[in-house]
Amino acid sequence: MSGLEGELVQVEVDIHYGMPHTTIVGLPDAAVRESKDRLYAALRNAGFRYPAWRITINLAPADVRKAGPSYDLPIALGILAASEQLAADLGDAIVVGEIALDGALRPTQGILPIAAAARARGFRRILLPAENGAEAALVHGLEVVAAADIVSLIRHLGGEGVLTPVLVPADDAVPATYTMDLAHVKGQALARRALEIAAAGGHNLLMTGPPGSGKTMLARCLPSILPPLAPEEALDVTAVYSVAGALPAGVPLIRTRPFRSPHHTISNAGLIGGGPLPRPGEVSLAHLGVLFLDELPEFDPRSLEALRQPVEDRRVTIARASGAATFPASFILVAARNPCPCGYFGDSLRACTCSPTTIARYGRRVSGPLLDRVDMHLEVPRVDYHKLLDDPPSEPSAAVRARVVAVRDAQRARFGLGEAVATAAAWRLNRQDLRVACNSEMTPDQIRSHCPLSPDGRELLRTGMRQLGLSARAFHRILKLARTIADLDHCPDIQTRHLAEALQYRPRDAG
Repeated sequence: MSGLEGELVQVEVDIHYGMPHTTIVGLPDAAVRESKDRLYAALRNAGFRYPAWRITINLAPADVRKAGPSYDLPIALGILAASEQLAADLGDAIVVGEIALDGALRPTQGILPIAAAARARGFRRILLPAENGAEAALVHGLEVVAAADIVSLIRHLGGEGVLTPVLVPADDAVPATYTMDLAHVKGQALARRALEIAAAGGHNLLMTGPPGSGKTMLARCLPSILPPLAPEEALDVTAVYSVAGALPAGVPLIRTRPFRSPHHTISNAGLIGGGPLPRPGEVSLAHLGVLFLDELPEFDPRSLEALRQPVEDRRVTIARASGAATFPASFILVAARNPCPCGYFGDSLRACTCSPTTIARYGRRVSGPLLDRVDMHLEVPRVDYHKLLDDPPSEPSAAVRARVVAVRDAQRARFGLGEAVATAAAWRLNRQDLRVACNSEMTPDQIRSHCPLSPDGRELLRTGMRQLGLSARAFHRILKLARTIADLDHCPDIQTRHLAEALQYRPRDAG
């Protein structure tokens, strides 16, 4: 795997007379080099003969670094074929899998993008462990042969016992259930409105308020009002989780939008991605979902600054000496912070104990360029006691989600998006990471086409730009936000009231 793209590796095995020794060449890492010791025990325990000759295994192309235990199965089949214990034509097959010492096949990572890449390159079959079968079967047009152990696979290839090809998993998805619902939120009418706007247009949100005001609860309610994943979106999310090894057991396809909430002690590589062979980080695991950063000023400043590229470009590129990998990272950034270290600056009931210098230093922990990439800055005040006790139930998430889905459908129609891609093979051939699916992703040309302003709106925006000291980036983000507010109001054009509401979400100390 290179990012979400699969690279073809050919396993060549040569057996010739000489002192018994097995050599693996072709830039293998430690896990690949150790496969010869695993295979010696696995083949013997499974009833096969391990050749007592000199064995040379070449992994081509030789200039691509090979990592992980997924080469066990193709190397084992190569040894059995070279020693004439297996007579089968594997020219149309991709083979991947790890082998245990008793010959059992263990699952491996990245099966969905591997299978999709194999289908795109004209291969007809894939041989892999049984636990990976359902995931690979998402790729239409590819025969999936999944075996629990190497013995049953060899019998199948030799015609002695036939394994039934794995069928495409049935679409038995049940409606998603959410642990948090907006009906549980008491008060906070402005925050509920901001969440709906953020969900409808895919806008980033920063909430500032004292401890216990409900910032975390509001953030956890956001996935419950987002639209369900479309087929090609589900495949995109599943591919990222498969490569990261985070795909839940028994779940071949992820059908709910991710919600990632890393702790503020997370490393830069854990947040953005990294490693000797690049792996996805939290920004990619939150792809097409929500990345929630609680206690934003407590994060490592270097990690926060590294967020600039994925927030802006909706992808992250990780370059290492072994090569570069690009992962998708199109997420809604939701962050929460206290107004000061003690948390009670501006609170109506408790006095702040921080000095002005401390408050100013605390505010500078998050840089201006990162804050400029946040569309909505929201103050979340303390909830009044009477609202907690007597406030009637709020509007549930299902009702809000229905409005959000209608607005997202209107945006897709506006941007000319076609029908959802239903198969993994088509998804692999037609992936467009930078397709515009909601208002927050509009390009400058699309902003010019879809966000015209009346003379009054132009004057209001000019005044707001001057008084708030807004940047050109903030100018475009205000127009995108106003477009979303107008969509929720079912207005074809941006009215002055929509623009005024969008300006209210900019911080007053912007500079």
